[in-house]
Amino acid sequence: MANRRRPSEEDVRIRPARSTRPRTKDRPDYRAATEGFVLTVDRGRITALAGDRIITAMKARELGKNAVVAGDLVSLVGDLSGSEGSLARVVEVRTRKNSVSRTIDISSEKVIAANIDQMLIVSASASPEPKQGFIDRCLVVAYDQGIKPIIVMTKRDLADPSDFLSVYRPLEVESFVLSRDSDLSAIQNTLRGKTSVLIGHSGVGKSTLVNKLSSDEKRSVGKVNVVTGRGRHTSSSAIAMQLPAGGWIIDTPGVRSFGLEHVEESRVIGAFPELNRAIASCPKNCHHRSDGCGLDKLIETHPESIARVESLRRLLNSQDNALA
Repeated sequence: MANRRRPSEEDVRIRPARSTRPRTKDRPDYRAATEGFVLTVDRGRITALAGDRIITAMKARELGKNAVVAGDLVSLVGDLSGSEGSLARVVEVRTRKNSVSRTIDISSEKVIAANIDQMLIVSASASPEPKQGFIDRCLVVAYDQGIKPIIVMTKRDLADPSDFLSVYRPLEVESFVLSRDSDLSAIQNTLRGKTSVLIGHSGVGKSTLVNKLSSDEKRSVGKVNVVTGRGRHTSSSAIAMQLPAGGWIIDTPGVRSFGLEHVEESRVIGAFPELNRAIASCPKNCHHRSDGCGLDKLIETHPESIARVESLRRLLNSQDNALA
């Protein structure tokens, strides 16, 4: 039998480090970066306005997936010339004052737009039929984020939405009713100088409204399926467009569901300050829809408050169902 050589230290291979660069806690200084306003994000490419230049950029890897949305203020470095083929880099998303988002499954929140002053909840008077549940959920998000909600009913020439809108009268939500040839001056005055996001189902005329308000024809227009009553998605990404009289409107893709698992109930209740005293008398763990609720006692002593109480309870109930 051949003699076996005894192993030695020379036989042991030491795997080299993946990187020879020494680690450091120092981080790049982006204080001199240029501020940009995000217009749209499409398949990873960010279009932003920096001064009077339209910049195309990619986000830095450390920002993570879906970190940048329309309406964001960001820090830009790199090629900021805006010339064809140039590419900058977004290295920071500056602190948002608020955001509009929806829960797309039980644990995933999708941000749609950021830094919003007003939310235009667009619904058709008919074709497709208006859905109270969807508008309620949009109102919950608006109240949660401190955004002024505005209901816009389109297609007035097909049906009168007065009865439908009467449900929202106790909430004192501003509303507009539009037909094909409506004068838009009143709604234009409301939008002037503000950043407004438009939310609505597919096929309700949202993109048509955006085109008229922005004096542009960039957004494609879809039709409603006469069998299902649903619209076709004509907008694939949120996009911010400047208004002729000043301000911005952010058009968003049509949605068919609006989950609210990410919204805190207490912030919705905070939008009803006149009910705070009654709610303070509720028993522990009261969900404000059960026996012993302080709101029931308020209705008994102040019957005129019933409309506001019912509105709050309807909004709270809307959080239990993610489908619109």
